[in-house]
Amino acid sequence: MKPAKTARLAVESRKMPGSTKRFFVRMARSFRLTGGIIVALLLGLSPHANGAAIESGVVGEVSLVLGKAYLLSPDQRRQLIEVGSQVRVSDQVVTQANGHVHIRFVDQALVSVRPDSQLEIISYSYNSAKPERSSIKFNLVEGVTRAISGEGAKAARSRFRLNTPVAAIGVRGTDFVVSATQQTTRALVNQGAIVMAPYSSECTAAAIGPCATNAVELTGNSLQIMELEGTALVPRLIPAPHERPSSAMREEVQLALAEPSSDVQDKAVATDVYLENVSSRRVVEDGIPELTPDGLVASAALTERQLVWGRWATEPAVQERITLPQATATLGREVTVANNEHLLYRSESLSPQIDAGLGPVSFSLDSAQAFYNSDSGIVAMQVNGGSLDIDFDRSLFNTELNLNSLATGFVDFRAAGGISERGYFNTRSADQHLAGAVSQDGTEAGYFFDQQLGNGSINGLTLWDSR
Repeated sequence: MKPAKTARLAVESRKMPGSTKRFFVRMARSFRLTGGIIVALLLGLSPHANGAAIESGVVGEVSLVLGKAYLLSPDQRRQLIEVGSQVRVSDQVVTQANGHVHIRFVDQALVSVRPDSQLEIISYSYNSAKPERSSIKFNLVEGVTRAISGEGAKAARSRFRLNTPVAAIGVRGTDFVVSATQQTTRALVNQGAIVMAPYSSECTAAAIGPCATNAVELTGNSLQIMELEGTALVPRLIPAPHERPSSAMREEVQLALAEPSSDVQDKAVATDVYLENVSSRRVVEDGIPELTPDGLVASAALTERQLVWGRWATEPAVQERITLPQATATLGREVTVANNEHLLYRSESLSPQIDAGLGPVSFSLDSAQAFYNSDSGIVAMQVNGGSLDIDFDRSLFNTELNLNSLATGFVDFRAAGGISERGYFNTRSADQHLAGAVSQDGTEAGYFFDQQLGNGSINGLTLWDSR
């Protein structure tokens, strides 16, 4: 088959069948690449980008580390990575089976290096005065990494490259995840777009920027994964996995890890990617948006609301986005509903009843937080949106939340039930629970929720405003 051009492939990809994309399963353990691609480039960083850090050749700093991970310098010295470890050009980040590292670069780019992975920083030249002159290049020797573009990649898209053993990846200003072995590269786009192409005479590993020959583009709104196998002439787009119980997903991953060359891997992990295995009971939360997007993260105006969330403990077990210390939450408010950790406080008049004649009201999501809790740890989930409708005349409510994380895939939480004359509503079943309240004037609402998912559970808090 003759290699198709990018434009033609883009048209053909739109004809491919869709998917009810749900759970992503992290790929089997990567084969170690015996030789990395090393390109020595001089730093061209502006002193405005990061001051003293640039003077010392530092291009990034570790903001979170779980488990064991090491920093390999060009002279092969090995340094145990800690929070605050400085990263320079030509350094390699190597994570162990329980290791997980987040790096914040000088242009505010964020890179997550997952367990059993090796990522090399080939070049990182950022000029804050003229960011379009930036030049950024990584080499994913093996494993899984997630990259969120900073100012450099956004302004100089033609000068960003992520190499893997078999493919070159360019960006369109993006948030994407790449999984690589010596034979295969797979990628998923959360936001923006990437371009993947196999190496050739027109697309060499030494080059910078995206390749045009035999390239395929993948966007964040595509329910697909892009895959390139070592012998393929062009990448292919494949449907994301269908939803499965998380227990089955974990069994498949364990089988694939135990037998990386078996038929089990070929069948069960053919459209895998990305079970995020955080081995510490701590949330992954240095700004990489497994979290709710900025539009749904509570701001300082939280204290001015009629309904606010407080917490029993002085400090939460994980970083929370929409709760207040109890001393602040209780100012001028009374408690309505509570769970083991949180309390929903409401400003009230002399009578605790809600106003009469409110009728049907639809609410929009103001802010939210959600977490997935399993034996592997606590992972922050992204809350993409949702709906809440309350018919005060009929004393009924109906709600839905759209959640996802790399550990769970896409999850739609749904609940319905009754609401009391005091504005309290709740529902409980064998595998989920919800309880909340509305403000007395019917303009605000909030609820907590939890739901069992196979070997783990999800839980979270919400705040809503009437439309």
